[in-house]
Amino acid sequence: MRFQYPWVLVLLLLVPVMVWLRRRSTGGNKLPFSSEHVLAHLPVGWTVYASRMLPYLFGVAMVLLVLALARPQKGLDEHRVKTEGIDIVMLVDLSTSMRALDFSTKLEKKNRLDAAKDVIEEFVMERDNDRIGMVGFAALPYSVAPLTLDHGWLVQRMQTLKTGMLEDGTAIGSAIASGVNRLRDSEAESRVIVLLTDGMNNRGKISPENAARAAKALGIKIYTVGAGSDKGWAEYPGAGFFGGTGRIEVEIDEESLREIARITGGSYFRATDMESLKKIYDEIDEMEKTEIEMQDYTRYEEMFMAFAWWGLGLLLLERILAYSRIGRLP
Repeated sequence: MRFQYPWVLVLLLLVPVMVWLRRRSTGGNKLPFSSEHVLAHLPVGWTVYASRMLPYLFGVAMVLLVLALARPQKGLDEHRVKTEGIDIVMLVDLSTSMRALDFSTKLEKKNRLDAAKDVIEEFVMERDNDRIGMVGFAALPYSVAPLTLDHGWLVQRMQTLKTGMLEDGTAIGSAIASGVNRLRDSEAESRVIVLLTDGMNNRGKISPENAARAAKALGIKIYTVGAGSDKGWAEYPGAGFFGGTGRIEVEIDEESLREIARITGGSYFRATDMESLKKIYDEIDEMEKTEIEMQDYTRYEEMFMAFAWWGLGLLLLERILAYSRIGRLP
């Protein structure tokens, strides 16, 4: 606790003098007895003790009022957080090859898209201070969510994505251009695109390399993730002879993905299963850390009203008692 006007506390030195004057002013009530010896043996009631306490009650009230005038304040420690957020656009491949089951776990069959959704959700929900947007793509890009801090809503939108919802194909260059367009007007200190695909660019009018150069010109970094088994093939539903699970070839243009990352100053990662995919997004999370500056400060809460009300209350009580039977006792 502190006092806004500590010099007012000098008035506390006058309180003992005021109490003495108060006692002196009430010391004039005399009873007409010739000798005090008669009264010495009479029992003393509580009202007599109460009357003797009135000057001290007056003194306590004066102390509280002086403290109120000095404006006591209680300090509340608080923290102000200053953040330098990062704007991130997630590009997610929705081509039908993302149905491949090479990201299955021991507990369940999981295709590439479902695995990506699980990992991206965890990535998004851990970045509270960053605006994140999302673009799905196949033969053409599809806006899933603009840059937003409402990550719960973004995840809900992402869960609606499925393979086959767009014309099939893999337009990586167009997807990057769409992500760049969403970050063009961003004023964030850092702007990042995270591209996940399991194929090679075969649709769209913009080459991935030219789109990457446009990103570099705007200071946008691209991390590329190639998703697919390192066996050269992957299980695929409906590709079997009788419509059961069969095999498809894994075709990832790793050279192009590396070049995209190199041009923009990002990195290329290869995810071959669920575990490696999660590690990749964890690594990207560590590489793109949001700057957080913590400032400690103290906010003061006024307390003078409590002292003032208690002081005035005790002073009023003292006055009431002074004019009662108690105040008339010697």
